[in-house]
Amino acid sequence: MSESTGSTRARIQAVALELFTEQGYEKTSLREISERLGVTKAALYYHFKSKDDIVNSFVEDRLGRLDALIELGKELPVDAATRRRELLSCYAEEFFGSTGHSVMRFFDQNQTVLKSLPAGQMMRERMIRLATVLAAPEDSANAQLRATLALFAVHSSWFALRDREITDSERRDLALEIAHELLDRIGTAGS
Repeated sequence: MSESTGSTRARIQAVALELFTEQGYEKTSLREISERLGVTKAALYYHFKSKDDIVNSFVEDRLGRLDALIELGKELPVDAATRRRELLSCYAEEFFGSTGHSVMRFFDQNQTVLKSLPAGQMMRERMIRLATVLAAPEDSANAQLRATLALFAVHSSWFALRDREITDSERRDLALEIAHELLDRIGTAGS
């Protein structure tokens, strides 16, 4: 793929993600995407045949990043507390430093897509796998829930603090503070 083809594809993904989040997946047409981009519908079809193809493309990119984090989690130090903190910090860096938050916002605004498209099911499955790496299968139910909630604290900071005037860095730091509080209780009495 040439650089201009790659950048066009990335622009299409970004604009579609923006429109899907603003208007909803069902209410957004390929025509609207092409108009916002300033390209013909035929040019859009050259890259993507349908809205589902666009969603699958940005989800596949996100899945690749999640897979890399899952593998990283398996390679991190054996000390569970250190592994959990490092993995969660890597997740936060990836999430806040890329389109991760935009994809999660898209799924938040378009729950039917999450449930109906294979891409949505794959996203859900990867998030569960990542949460499983944060808490070992032999950990208590309490520990597994804490690890999962710590992961979700990072990406739900975009929804929970929706109307706040804070920087991305402040949002990330606050999310990690809360997430670390949850993680640090794993392995303590009652967890």
